[in-house]
Amino acid sequence: MNPLLDTSGLPRFAEIKPEHVTPAIEQLLADNRALIARLLADEVAPTWDNFMLPMEDANERLARTWGPVGHLNAVMNSPELREVYNANLPRITQYYAELGQNLALFNKVKALRASAEFDTLSVARKKIIENELRDFRLGGAELPDEVKVRFLAIQEEHSTLSSRYSDNLLDATNAYERVVEDEAELAGLPDDAKQAARDAADSALSLRGITSDLPAGGLSRMASSSIRDGVGERGDKPRWLFTLKAPSYLPLMQYADNRALREEMYRAYSTRAAEFGKPDWDNTPLMAQLLKLRAEEAALLGFNNAAELSLATKMANTPQQVLDFLRELARRARPFAEQDLAELREFARTELGLDDPQSWDIGYISEKLRERRYAFSEQEVKQYFPEDAVLAGMFRVTETLFGVKLRASTAPMWHEDARFFDILDAGGKLIGQFYLDLYARASKRGGAWMDDAVTRRRLASGAIQTPVAYLNCNFSAPVGGKPAVFTHDEVITLFHEFGHGLHHLLTEIEDLPVSGINGVEWDAVELPSQFMENFCWEWSVLQGMTRHVESGATLPRELFDKMLAAKNFQSGLATLRQIEFSLFDMRLHSDFDPNSGKTVLQLLDEVRLEVAVLIPPSFNRFPNSFSHIFAGGYSAGYYSYKWAEVLSADAYSLFEETGVLNADTGARFRREVLAAGGHRPAMDSFVAFRGREPAIDALLRHNGLAAD
Repeated sequence: MNPLLDTSGLPRFAEIKPEHVTPAIEQLLADNRALIARLLADEVAPTWDNFMLPMEDANERLARTWGPVGHLNAVMNSPELREVYNANLPRITQYYAELGQNLALFNKVKALRASAEFDTLSVARKKIIENELRDFRLGGAELPDEVKVRFLAIQEEHSTLSSRYSDNLLDATNAYERVVEDEAELAGLPDDAKQAARDAADSALSLRGITSDLPAGGLSRMASSSIRDGVGERGDKPRWLFTLKAPSYLPLMQYADNRALREEMYRAYSTRAAEFGKPDWDNTPLMAQLLKLRAEEAALLGFNNAAELSLATKMANTPQQVLDFLRELARRARPFAEQDLAELREFARTELGLDDPQSWDIGYISEKLRERRYAFSEQEVKQYFPEDAVLAGMFRVTETLFGVKLRASTAPMWHEDARFFDILDAGGKLIGQFYLDLYARASKRGGAWMDDAVTRRRLASGAIQTPVAYLNCNFSAPVGGKPAVFTHDEVITLFHEFGHGLHHLLTEIEDLPVSGINGVEWDAVELPSQFMENFCWEWSVLQGMTRHVESGATLPRELFDKMLAAKNFQSGLATLRQIEFSLFDMRLHSDFDPNSGKTVLQLLDEVRLEVAVLIPPSFNRFPNSFSHIFAGGYSAGYYSYKWAEVLSADAYSLFEETGVLNADTGARFRREVLAAGGHRPAMDSFVAFRGREPAIDALLRHNGLAAD
């Protein structure tokens, strides 16, 4: 049996092969279209049981077949899998676009909405029907037939271009390698970062790899490719290999004294998937095409711009409301950012001899200033966060707050580094499961993310289908025979993604379209994730999740106090950076005309002049790697990180009032936010938890941006 067609349990990752994809998708698409034809031919009045449930069942089976394919494409990318994924993506897109445009299906849902049965349905099912009606309108169901053809073509082309954008970025990131042959060039770099680079060189240049007479100072892309193909004999001289993957790139930019090397790496990183590299990987034309398609789609539906269409399913009402929010936050943050920058420049001039700091210096200067001001380094802190201690501590927080138990389990895997866990209720009953894939590798796209594998719902048998989530990060793997150790920022990232996972896994809603993260407004979906980050700054939490990788000692209170004092170090700059990205995104989709001759970069320059205090060099091509908005679903929605941060900071302030590990408050958060899913508006869930609407004060206080 084709393993992709088996949705009776967990995905059979060990058996899935690229050749399984097309037959499975073709069969399910045919089955689903046949079902739709039968439902439309049925003259019986539509009910929840005879119409909504069959559609839900069919679409879930398709999602659970296509989901593992998309997941593997993201974490175990290969030429064969990429080819079959990209070949089938337009088919999936076409199917869902056809659903959204099907006027007969739309009329069936409208008839159900107008029926006497509607008043007898649960709140969740009423919300599903209202969402369906909205989504049919947004899907083009009411468009004239001749316009629907173009609308469908837009959907297909958009999904293809977004996938190619992501592929280009991955390929451009993987293509660059920098080999260092003189250890003196790596002065300042921590030992574990050097060891990781040494291991990477040994791995990539092993067997009949690098020759001993290659010139120092690195290798061209062509040369490094030849090395991986096994040209020449391997010499005994040690070498260190650096890439643009975060675990390799970030420590070098933060610690390496070699300014020329930092500049070289920065230039490579900031010009990925741009016109400076391989033409086939240049995302510049794709961005223009995507923006034109989004603008055209919005116009066909009667919206003034793509941002208005995006906000139709979010908490925020209008682009102007978002712009006003961002600009007000920028106004509050700017004085702090200007002070941050002035301190950086003064320190660079007086202590480091840098009169004109550049973008490739900022991370390095910041770390030196942090060490000077607070008498500790991130590298020192990192040694207290081995993977096993961090996971155990995060699990304890979850168990204490939400009354659950977590335990290691087994499941078919896609890679030996991935792990699997069960979540049990207080009585030992299974309520959810999740995969955890923490380490970076060449076949895995960058960043950190959560995705759903299975969603909670009540089956026809009466049994509850338990939810399953994927949690993915790009941290450094263990090196030198030691366990993996995480920076405090990486610990925060892990808590963030786990918050998303808990939102999906602890739902109590039994109807799939509003269960877990489904149906939650996009600008509220970051609430649980950012909420969980707060616990990474609590002494009562960190005491139980630290252990020095060599001595075994827990994090000293003195070091924690220094970390806490440095918590809002340069928070003004960090806040303005996020506002810059958010404002750029919102303006790109609200007042930017891709047909005007004005470029994306020119708009970004305008935004930076308005809100930024740090301006990158002219060769920087940030938009070409801004996958959140061009390939990740955050178009006209990147502001949601800051929007939801207001919600999360204010929600956490109740824990600050009652006790950060207060089980009663945790139970209330679980009941009113995590368990509620999307069955009611996110604002209603927030108010049910907090007792009032959110205020910005807690966010400003947490970020050190409150006026004295």
